Amino acid sequence: MRMPSPPSITFNPHSFTTDTMGEINLLDSLPKTNRSSRGRVVTPADRKLACQFGKEYFDGPRTQGYGGYIYDGRWKPVAKRLKAYYHLPDSARVLDVGCAKGFLLHDLKELMPHLEIAGVDISQYAIQNSVENVRPFLSVGNANKIPWPDRYFDLVLSINTIHNLDLNNCKMAIREIQRVSKKYTYIVVDAYRDELEKQRLLDWILTAKTFMHVDKWENLFQETGYKGDYYWFLME
Repeated sequence: MRMPSPPSITFNPHSFTTDTMGEINLLDSLPKTNRSSRGRVVTPADRKLACQFGKEYFDGPRTQGYGGYIYDGRWKPVAKRLKAYYHLPDSARVLDVGCAKGFLLHDLKELMPHLEIAGVDISQYAIQNSVENVRPFLSVGNANKIPWPDRYFDLVLSINTIHNLDLNNCKMAIREIQRVSKKYTYIVVDAYRDELEKQRLLDWILTAKTFMHVDKWENLFQETGYKGDYYWFLME
């Protein structure tokens, strides 16, 4: 929600077009966090609790998830960038698959008050503890079966989510994301480009069931007919 690394892209909303979909980092305004360690060795018990996507995962210790998933406005620049990059009108429809507590949807709605937003997440805890003004637009559900009709949304987002599914369900989720979008999609997933990044990722992840080399992800996108944009959660 990766051979050398591709050259970085400097954002200029007037220079971009979305005619050619592909790899792009639209999240580089987010603050960098120390991903080298969770403070202590992660145990199988930690991972078991994290995979329940409950209080421990969002608001428990760092070894079991976020260590406190609190709104701090960090998604505001991302919302502005998404609006500019995808030329979203205020009347657009946007779905966030794996919306968690709805922080990004909140900032998109604040930026574009007439936006039609929707979010789906596997975590009942996250939905119940979401930002109050977007809570009515969020629902508990699985990314492999999105409950909206074909081509309903102008933009479908899924950031650090579908890699939490096993491979078959991950493929289903990618197809579902493509199905409900009439125009744009953006997916971010756990990935690696070399053995060092792979080991760092293995040391870090708690919930991911499908993670692979960036080349294999791109092959999977082709296999599933995915035509949208994407980027990687990398342990550099």
